[in-house]
Amino acid sequence: MDLDDVLAGLDPEQRAVAETVRGPVCVLAGAGTGKTRAITHRIAYAVRSGAVEAQSVLAVTFTTRAAGELRQRLRLLGTPGVQARTFHAAALRQLTYFWPRVIGGDPPSVIESKLPLLADAGRSLRRNLDRSELRDVASEIEWAKATQIGPEDYAQAVTKAGRTPPLPAEEVFRLYDAYERLRRERHLVDFETILELTAAVMTEHREVAGEIRRQYRYFVVDEYQDVNPLQKLLLDTWLGGRDDLCVVGDPNQTIYSFTGATPRYLTGFPVEHPDAAVIRLFRDYRSTPQVVSLANRVLDRARTPHKMTLLAQRPDGPEPVFTEYDDEVAEAQGVVRAAAGLIRSGVPSREIAVLFRVNAQSEVYEQAFTEAGIPYLLRGADRFFERPEVRQAVVLLRGAARSASAGDDLVSTAHGVLSGIGLTAQPPGGGRTREKWESLKALADLAEELAAGGADLPGFVAELERRAAEQHAPAIEGVTLASLHAAKGLEWDAVFLAGVTDGMLPIVYAETPEQIEEERRLLYVGITRARVHLGVSWALARSPGGRRSRRPSRFLDGLMGRAAARVPSPGRGGRDGTGGTGGTGGEHRERRERRTVAAPVSCRVCAKTLIAAAEQKLGRCTTCPADYDEGLLAALRSWRADAAKEAKIPTYVVFTDVTLQAIAERAPLSERDLMAIPGIGRVKLDRYGEAVLRLCRAAGTQTEDL
Repeated sequence: MDLDDVLAGLDPEQRAVAETVRGPVCVLAGAGTGKTRAITHRIAYAVRSGAVEAQSVLAVTFTTRAAGELRQRLRLLGTPGVQARTFHAAALRQLTYFWPRVIGGDPPSVIESKLPLLADAGRSLRRNLDRSELRDVASEIEWAKATQIGPEDYAQAVTKAGRTPPLPAEEVFRLYDAYERLRRERHLVDFETILELTAAVMTEHREVAGEIRRQYRYFVVDEYQDVNPLQKLLLDTWLGGRDDLCVVGDPNQTIYSFTGATPRYLTGFPVEHPDAAVIRLFRDYRSTPQVVSLANRVLDRARTPHKMTLLAQRPDGPEPVFTEYDDEVAEAQGVVRAAAGLIRSGVPSREIAVLFRVNAQSEVYEQAFTEAGIPYLLRGADRFFERPEVRQAVVLLRGAARSASAGDDLVSTAHGVLSGIGLTAQPPGGGRTREKWESLKALADLAEELAAGGADLPGFVAELERRAAEQHAPAIEGVTLASLHAAKGLEWDAVFLAGVTDGMLPIVYAETPEQIEEERRLLYVGITRARVHLGVSWALARSPGGRRSRRPSRFLDGLMGRAAARVPSPGRGGRDGTGGTGGTGGEHRERRERRTVAAPVSCRVCAKTLIAAAEQKLGRCTTCPADYDEGLLAALRSWRADAAKEAKIPTYVVFTDVTLQAIAERAPLSERDLMAIPGIGRVKLDRYGEAVLRLCRAAGTQTEDL
């Protein structure tokens, strides 16, 4: 690859980034504009042109996965010697190397989570914190340390920042102080301390600073809008007054200010470096013009001087679809129907995501996808390579590689190992069993992919170990459920933005203009995750029959064009919403249906308004007596067990106990009667309706005979 090859395929702005090989350089890169491509080609061009040496480059980013992607792209560009690391990985490597020389003894151990140590700190103060409190206080300590606020200054700083602490400020101070005391006593460091100590060692030991600065002379920092004061301190210490620095970021994707991140280092870069080259990337290669147009219109209403209008480069696609539902259950079912339609049309389930503001919103979607038999994965749970089944598989594969003969086939050996710990030919149902199967299936698929490229078993194991180090998980087949924060940096063919109501987006505790604008940026980030299909939805009430007092997010005002489609809950005179929330657009009617206030669901025994989902499904209070055929219920349970066994899925995936009870009590004799039971939609009807109705009709005939 010669220099012309390195520049080939870059657009004019990306090429300008690549050819500006010496700093300072500020790249303002909009969503989907190819910033990673621009900076990796810049590094490769600088090295291959002789402007810098590969070993003197340090590319810094925020996640292990992103660092791994940088290294992989640089290897493909013929520059494998470049160091690409996270802030913490780079600092820990330096701290560990110099510790014995300048401090003496063994380096401190790194704690992956603050929670166990914080729990000990709480007990030392005779304060037992529950897990939720531990997480909240740990986040508060991380914010304080990232903004370089010590325990003694915490109470004053939190008041000045207008921040609401999770516990009284004085109590957080005591916990923070006790945590730091125990950390030092036990010779431990957390991620923030790693950065702090590295900067301190360089400041106090000139020979250490000199050695590091001689090693690294050329810096690139990705996602610069997410840098916090502590990271900026370390970066300045690394630079030591030099300015061979290229930063890249997007102020319109600043969504982590609650952690101490601030865009002011990015937006103020030309002030800090008056001779800096500022290059804007605005050509969007990710999304269709329809998605890009909506993203631009969201930003048009933002109160920021740093707006960037994206220019779509892809062909036309369907218009974004806006849908209103009566309640969250109906919304989840509508999203699932739309996702199922996309899957039937050929969109892989791994290319579909449902995004929401807070993790607590995932539960209703987990249930809806499980009931529909569609696999899903919850992003933000255990990392792939930290899952028990994956760790077990890697250990067994490593052992198999050590004892493998030269002629052993990679695919058959890998399948043999994985089958021994749970991989089957057909997938099980939902829940943890399905998640485990999906993990093992992803490893098997990766083995087949690498074998096609000529890899053997030792090569496969080496690739797994490399991916584990970089947190580069293989693709898992299933719809992604994730918060908007967790979705940052990712993209899918189809995205459903769910629960877009005032009070949720913007979140209820966002009060200041700055906080409201950050919530708007969250919506922008969510929209720009979609390549082709985009659905935006909201529910007027939380539960079926609840008071419909919610309204769509204020951020949607003036953006919907034609009025949002209205999908009443099934069983209340509304259509079944086959088009759902996103679909392809053509199967969804885009007209405003007549708004009618649905009557609350009342107990058929005592007439009390039902709130709980289980009671609404039964049509009565759980404490009220029920009249049903016990023989029918027993027959339904027996049939369910056989159906689950035949399909190799858990029984609850067929029907839950509450649904079976509701069927037995109502004894439906037609498809319409069966679908009137909440939770039974078209998918369940097509799959199980005939068998269920046959049992109900048989029970009815026996009753008549008696």
